[in-house]
Amino acid sequence: MIKLKEDEFQAITTYVHSNYGVDLRKKRHLIEGRLSHYVSQLGYDNYMDYFEYVKTDKKNDEISVLINKLTTNHTYFLRESEHFDFYKQQVLPWVDETTKTKDLRVWSAGCSSGQEPYTLAMITHDYLGSKLNSWDSTILASDISDRVLMTAKSGVYSKEELSKIPMEWKRKYFKDYDEEYLSVTEPIRKGVAYRNFNLLSRFQFKKPFHAIFCRNVMIYFDKPTKNSVVQKFYDALTPGGYFFIGQSESLASVDHNFKYVKPSIYQKES
Repeated sequence: MIKLKEDEFQAITTYVHSNYGVDLRKKRHLIEGRLSHYVSQLGYDNYMDYFEYVKTDKKNDEISVLINKLTTNHTYFLRESEHFDFYKQQVLPWVDETTKTKDLRVWSAGCSSGQEPYTLAMITHDYLGSKLNSWDSTILASDISDRVLMTAKSGVYSKEELSKIPMEWKRKYFKDYDEEYLSVTEPIRKGVAYRNFNLLSRFQFKKPFHAIFCRNVMIYFDKPTKNSVVQKFYDALTPGGYFFIGQSESLASVDHNFKYVKPSIYQKES
């Protein structure tokens, strides 16, 4: 294993925190463990030369690899299913009753490999049914890792990954890809727009969202970063809109204006 020197540790953690909000200042062993073999594979014998390579990569592919290796993109279909039940039973009826423009605006922030936004798309298709064509229901899905976005855009998942998906959904919204994999159907794939987006960036959206899902992303942020990002999410929601975070997360230590609805679900008051 390549030993991570103090100046290398400081350089990597400072850069990642300043540019992406990810706080790894107490994760020295994690960085060493997850990067050592990869750095060796690239032909480097120290982290500083590798880090210089990351910073000078004009395509930003390597910074995506770095972030991806140092954070956990563990997700699966119907993870924390109570959120999806709430979306179906509370959010969609509220939007349907109050939105005259037939424009549903939902953002999956930190979408990883696509399971969350595709699940939201399938629920939306089920709910709108015959009214679907009269609605603009495209879901925005974003992440800072180009690699996971590539997986998400493909919409291809192993049959094992889809084991918890209702059989009705498999019949309606998936098709055979090969013996071991299924792919989401074209209407579902077109119902999600993927973007590379850094949550530390300025939020510039033409219209506010009815719901924002940012689950298990802010666990990597320190308090000042959380305060800033949560405020931006609040501003990006329409009055009455809902904000979902991971069930292991809380806004208790965050300065915010949200109304508490239930654990991990918040609302911007009307």
